[in-house]
Parts: sequence; C-alpha cells; structure tokens
Amino acid sequence: MPQRVETPHQTLGFVSWGMHGAARRHAAVKRYNLAISQPFAGGFVNLKQLEYFVAIAEEGQITAAARRLHISQPPLSYELAQLERELGTQLVRRGPRGVTLTEAGRLLHERAARILAMATATAREVSSVGKGLTGTLCLAVCDSAAGLAPGTRLAELSRLAPEVSIEVLDGSVPKVLELVASGLAEVGVVRTPFSSQGLRCRYAPAEPLVAVMPQELERGDELEVRLTELADVPLACSRRVAAQLAQTPFCLTEDDRATCACSAAGLGVGLVPRSLLSTCDTGACFIKVVAEKDLESRAAVIWKADRALSPLAERAVALLGELA
Repeated sequence: MPQRVETPHQTLGFVSWGMHGAARRHAAVKRYNLAISQPFAGGFVNLKQLEYFVAIAEEGQITAAARRLHISQPPLSYELAQLERELGTQLVRRGPRGVTLTEAGRLLHERAARILAMATATAREVSSVGKGLTGTLCLAVCDSAAGLAPGTRLAELSRLAPEVSIEVLDGSVPKVLELVASGLAEVGVVRTPFSSQGLRCRYAPAEPLVAVMPQELERGDELEVRLTELADVPLACSRRVAAQLAQTPFCLTEDDRATCACSAAGLGVGLVPRSLLSTCDTGACFIKVVAEKDLESRAAVIWKADRALSPLAERAVALLGELA
C-alpha cells in the first residue's frame, strides 16, 4: 500500500473584475485616510502609513515597494522611520538584499493588511448603499462550488448593472465563512456541511459525490459504486469529504480540483461533488455516482443574518440563489 500524501495547503486566491484590487485599495486609502489611535505610544498611525508598510513587507525591498506605490524611495524610507518612532519599536531589519520583518513587524503586517481590507470594504459598502445597483460587490466562493457556474450568474448581474465591479475571493469553506463573518465579503457561496449560526442561507438542490476512477482502479460495470467496493483502493479527497468517511484517504487535498488532478494522474479514486466535473480535466478516468445518500451535499449562498444587504448584494443573492 503506498504511503499517504498530502497536497500543500492552498492559499487564498483572488480574481478581480473592474478596477484592479491593489488600485482599488490604494484609492480607498486615499479617500479614507482615517487616523486610528495606536496603543503603544502617544502618536497616531494612519492608513497611508499602513499601506506603505504593507508594501514594504510584501515586496521585501524599499526600492521595489516605492515602485509599487509610485513614489520615490526617500519619502518611503522617511515614512518607515517615522512609523518606527511612533510605535517605539523596530519593524524591519535592513540588509544588503532588502529588509526582513522583526516579530513586531510581522504582527503589524498581519493587522495592517486586515485594517486596509476592512477600510476598502467599508468604503465599497457605503458607496453601494448610496448608489443602488452600482459600486463593487465582494463575493467569496469555496472551491467545491466552482462547478455551479457562479460566473454565469455574475455575468448576468453585470449585464443588468453595467456599472458594477465584482471582486471574487476563493478559498476553503472555513475561509469563506471567515470572510463573510468579518465583513470582508458581503456574500459567500459554500458547501455543506458548515455551521450556519449567525447566517442567512439559500440552498441549492442536493447533489451526490462521484468517484473519479483511473482505468486501472475501476470497480464493477454499474453506473453507481458503494464505498465498500472501494475499500481496497487508495482514495483521494478533500479534508471536507474525508471528515465524513470511515476509511482514511491515501491522498488528502485542500481543493476538490486538486483531487481530480490526483485521480487523472492515477494516484487514487477521487471523491468530489458531481458539479465540479464541469471545471476539471479528469483525463481517461471513469465517473461513477457514489451510492451513499448521506454523502450528498448542497451548495449555499450565505450572508450575515444581522446585516442589511446593499441593493447590489440583494440582487446578487437573488441570482446566486438559483444555483443548480
């Protein structure tokens, strides 16, 4: 029996329609350069300083960060030094090849990125409320719902409201739930099972798992297969699916699309939602429906129960709620 392997953790992806995400964040920072009290010293840290610091942290070089921000290097170096003075601590270590973050710098980078994202989200939502079906919609979608054509629904929204810009964040179900709960995404698309506490949900019809079977691992001549028939073959599936299985998968993935890739490469029989097949290349694999009804799942459109949706988000929910 081959050893169990895991695919590397997949980081959050980002797709943008309309204005580029970084440009939008820069514009939001310019418009909403709000001063925020910082508890470590007697001064103030503003959003512009945080934007500068995030650029330095992500580029690893002050010169590269200055190019990204479209400013010259001396003012950026001055702002970094000023920020360190105001916070009373060293944020970066300067070296011949660039800068590295200190422990304090890593903490500030994490918090600053969240603050900037929240400032952008706030500006976006306030603008959308005031403008109706214009502005920007931020939508978070889990990978296992990719086959339900949210892109088609978003294209319809774009036709109905040509002035709309759409940002799509993709990640795992827990990541999408976090984005919606934090307000960084107004609407999300997830797949059961998930905790619906504090959420309003619209569910798509239930759909079965399918077994993506390499030719050498095919079992039986029927169109359906039971998991008991797969007891002697290596399985590949996402962590979400694995949590519902009695047997331990050989290949554990963070993304159902990676599961299909593993099966196409002959690593094992993949278990994925049926709708995902429209987005994946399964090669010469055989596809069979998994007979166990308790492994069926449903996609769901979610938003915060205690939050009034913008007119744009309401329209998006109405369209996405028709997923099938």
